[in-house]
Amino acid sequence: MDEYWLLWGLCALAALAGAMVLWRRRARQRLKTKAAKAAAAEAARLAAAKEQARRAAVEEAARQEALQRAEAKAEAARRLEAQRAAQEAARQEAERLAAEVRARAEAEAAARAEAERRAAAAAAEEAARQEAERRAALEVARLEAERKAAEEATRRELQRRAAEERERVARLQAEREREAAEAFARREAERQAAEAAARRDAERLAAEAAAAAAAQTAAPALPRKSREQTLVMVADDSKIVRVKAGRLLTQHRYQVCFAEDGLDAIRQIEARAPDVLITDVEMPGMDGFELTEHVRRNPLTARMPVIMITAADDRHREDAARVGVSALLGKPYPEDQLLAQIEATLEASRAAVAAAPQPLELLAS
Repeated sequence: MDEYWLLWGLCALAALAGAMVLWRRRARQRLKTKAAKAAAAEAARLAAAKEQARRAAVEEAARQEALQRAEAKAEAARRLEAQRAAQEAARQEAERLAAEVRARAEAEAAARAEAERRAAAAAAEEAARQEAERRAALEVARLEAERKAAEEATRRELQRRAAEERERVARLQAEREREAAEAFARREAERQAAEAAARRDAERLAAEAAAAAAAQTAAPALPRKSREQTLVMVADDSKIVRVKAGRLLTQHRYQVCFAEDGLDAIRQIEARAPDVLITDVEMPGMDGFELTEHVRRNPLTARMPVIMITAADDRHREDAARVGVSALLGKPYPEDQLLAQIEATLEASRAAVAAAPQPLELLAS
């Protein structure tokens, strides 16, 4: 860039010198045209112009010399600065190389230390392995000796026990033969007593059946409960399901009680049996199938309508029929369908109770 500016300055000086030459030529032409009119004045002006030109040339030469000196100083300064920059770069490169040499030396020292450490660790591991093998061999020998001693002791103990067992078997055989004779005599006496008791029970059941048949003909029709009198139990471990079903049943004027699982439902049923049971299939502790089986085994709740709610009604349909579920609904179910199933199962339960023979104690009450 400095050479460019220097070249540009030289071109400018050359242009200026050419312009001055051209200007002098034009001045001479003007002087020649005016020489006839004012020769003396022109001669004086020419002399003055020459003097002025000489001075200008001297000044230009001085200025050129000053410019050259300034350019020489600038060039010297640039060279000095470049030399200093080169020296600084050389110093930094020397420092970098020295740092790399130090880092390489440190890495080599660390590698040697790591190799020595690994060699020491390997030697220690080999020594430990040899020691472990030696101890293992001693332990194997000890265990083998103990095993042989134990086998010998076990063999002697087995022989002793076998002899004792033969003696015990002989004693038991004699006792069993005696007990078998006594048991045969007892069973014969018990059989005869059981046959007599069975005859008495058959006569009692026949009498009860006859009395029940006679009472059924005069049994009054069961009263039909209103919705306000009907208690519906919702057994589900999900609080959201319980709240949703309870809101629906309450809006349609049913009484509602809730159970969190099958065990909770059984406790509440023993205290107060509902008219309808709505249960989920999967519940902790006792699921819906086990709850239905418990309800059906209880004579007081055997005909209670049980509506089961399940997300897989096809897969659970056979199990639901096996345990005696009254109706099976899949999730999600229409609210109208649930209400219709409640009414239908209640009606079917009333019809089944009216058609079935009444127990004697219920007829008497």
